[in-house]
Amino acid sequence: MRIFHNLNVDFLGKRKLFYILSFSLFFIGVIGVIFRGLNFGIDFKGGLEIVLQFDKKIDVHQVRKNIENIGLGNIEVRTFGNETGALIRTELQEIPKKVYPQVVKNIETEIKNAIPNISYNIVDTTSNSITYSFSDPSTTNLIAEKLFAVGYQTSKISEEPTNTQMTVSIGIADWIKQNLRDKIKNNSFKVLKEDRVGPKVGSELKRDAVFAVLFALVAILIYLGLRFKFVFAVGAVLALFHDVLITLGLFATLYSVIPGLNLEIDLTIIAAFLTLIGYSINDTVIVFDRVRENMKINKTLPLFDVINKSVNQTMSRTIITSFLVLLSVFVLLILGGEVLRAFAFTLFFGIIIGTYSSIFVASSFVYEYATKFKRKIEF
Repeated sequence: MRIFHNLNVDFLGKRKLFYILSFSLFFIGVIGVIFRGLNFGIDFKGGLEIVLQFDKKIDVHQVRKNIENIGLGNIEVRTFGNETGALIRTELQEIPKKVYPQVVKNIETEIKNAIPNISYNIVDTTSNSITYSFSDPSTTNLIAEKLFAVGYQTSKISEEPTNTQMTVSIGIADWIKQNLRDKIKNNSFKVLKEDRVGPKVGSELKRDAVFAVLFALVAILIYLGLRFKFVFAVGAVLALFHDVLITLGLFATLYSVIPGLNLEIDLTIIAAFLTLIGYSINDTVIVFDRVRENMKINKTLPLFDVINKSVNQTMSRTIITSFLVLLSVFVLLILGGEVLRAFAFTLFFGIIIGTYSSIFVASSFVYEYATKFKRKIEF
């Protein structure tokens, strides 16, 4: 299939127009980052994320209402996948001190409901668990089963037949699940995923993500410097920076603007950025390869004409490839569900920007460098 056959467009002649477009997009992104900032997910700032799957259709606003006043501060609740899934997020790492006594009171109420007038002792308490001791092993086993049946995570201290102690978990996830079970009685649910990330781990992940992107750019710089000329490598890497920075600016600008689209920066988005870098550099290398071939064939042709001719010759391949990839990513964006939606959105927009930069940014930089410093590029 051939399109744009014998295309002859003066791309370099219009480069200043595209400089203005790139600068405008970059400026809008910078304004968004400065005034709105980048919103990091649980992966980077730490916190708790729970995914619940209900048996029946849910009203996410009602779910939010049921847990927004349980003492955990700001809780984010949104649909997950379909109308029966819920994603719950909180930045807290442990039960607040003011909520702790209420949690303990609810546990002891359930114990007394199971066996009225029961006697027990509290052996140990931590920020996320409490250990009880009962009079005999059979009572311990019974209470553990009863608490587990109503939604508490319980475990015996040991599996010895004489064990009389058990531990009850009182983490944030347990508190949220318990409140939902109490308030949504006609629609049972199960936990699909429960992720907890500490602030130290989140900080390390953020640092490693930045290093991953930078190392990828440095590796590309070295590879292209060896394969082509160093000026081509710099042009390609600047085009990649162009793609990444504009896409980051989009995240800051559009966060919470598009309903149903979560544009938080998490590990999935970093994977999308690395994928975008790989895709964009592939497009750029195709153009540079054709520039090198044409320079060897047409040694007397000016660099301006060589670059224009090369971009025109590769335009058909670039458009067809980008269109097919965009089509696949669009399907993923529509049908991929909540988890993959931001990833697909990043790729969709990034592929457009990456294709644009391969045509109008990378090659233009090579020409500007050769013209300004009066360097002759030869292969």
